[in-house]
Amino acid sequence: MSSSLPVIAAVDGSDDSLRALDWALDAAHRRATPLRVVHVRQYAPWAQPDVLTSGPPVPEDDPVLDQVRTYLQGRADLPAVEYRPLEGAPGAVLPELSSHAQLLVLGSRGRGGFASLLLGSNSLAAARDAECVIVVVPRPGREVHDSVPTEPGPRVVVGLKVDSPDEAALAVAFFEAELRGARLQVIAAYAWPPQSWAVSGEFAELMIDQSAVENDTWTLAEGFVAPFRSRHPGVRADAHAMPGDAAGLLVAASKDAELVVVGRHRRRLLAPARMLGSVTQAVLLHAASPVAVVPPETGKA
Repeated sequence: MSSSLPVIAAVDGSDDSLRALDWALDAAHRRATPLRVVHVRQYAPWAQPDVLTSGPPVPEDDPVLDQVRTYLQGRADLPAVEYRPLEGAPGAVLPELSSHAQLLVLGSRGRGGFASLLLGSNSLAAARDAECVIVVVPRPGREVHDSVPTEPGPRVVVGLKVDSPDEAALAVAFFEAELRGARLQVIAAYAWPPQSWAVSGEFAELMIDQSAVENDTWTLAEGFVAPFRSRHPGVRADAHAMPGDAAGLLVAASKDAELVVVGRHRRRLLAPARMLGSVTQAVLLHAASPVAVVPPETGKA
C-alpha cells in the first residue's frame, strides 16, 4: 500500500458523508498521508476520466466543500487536506478517482437517496468498480440481532473462504488491524448440515461428523493465516471455524467491530464483468460497522 497516495473522502453535504469524512480523517492520520475531499456535482454531460487528475473547469465556490471547511475548522492534528470539486455522475466518477487513492471512503447513502434503500447506488457502484479499497461507513443504529463469541477491545473482522482464499482481503485486514492496535477475527464459515441431492430430487442430509468438518476448516484457515502472522507479528489473529452462512456470520461479527473486511467477487472466464458477490453485498447492506471492500489482487501488506 503506497503511502504516497491520498485517502479520498467523497462528500455531498449529507450527514452520511460527514460520518465518512470523519472515518477518512482518522484513516489519513493513521497512515500519515494527505486527505483529499471531493464533491461530485451530478449529471454534467462532459465528465471524462482525463479531468480527474488535473481538476475540472468548475468554479472553486462549492457550497458542499465550504460546509466541510467549516465542519473541520479549528480541529487539531488534521492531516494535509485538499478540496476538489468535480462534475459528473458520481457512480462513474468515483471509481475513476480510486486509481489515484489508497482508500476511497463514502457514506452508505448520500443526499437524495430513497429513504427505503439501505445502500445508495453510488456506494454500490464504487464498491463494485473501484481500483482501490473502498470503505463504506453505515448509518449509526443498524441493529444486528445475532452475535458471535468475541472478546472486548478493538477488533477487525475478515471473512475467509477456505476453498478459495482471498489473500488481498487478508492482507488488508492484517494491515488495518496493525494500524489500529486491534485483534483480527478471521471467520471461516462452513455449511451445516451438509446436504446432497437425493434420487427423488430433494435434499438429503449426509452422515458426516461435524467436529471433523469444523476441525478441517479451522486447520485450513490457520494455514492461510500463518504467513500473514509472520509479516505482522504484532497482530493477534484468531481463526474461527463456524457453521452457517458466511454473510450472516460476518454481519453478526460486525457488532462493535472497528471494521469488517470483505473481498470483491473475482472475475471469471464466463463472467468477465465486475461483480460484488452475494456475501459482500449482504455485508454492505447489513453490517453495523464500516465495511472495507477489497478488489482482487490488491498489493500484499
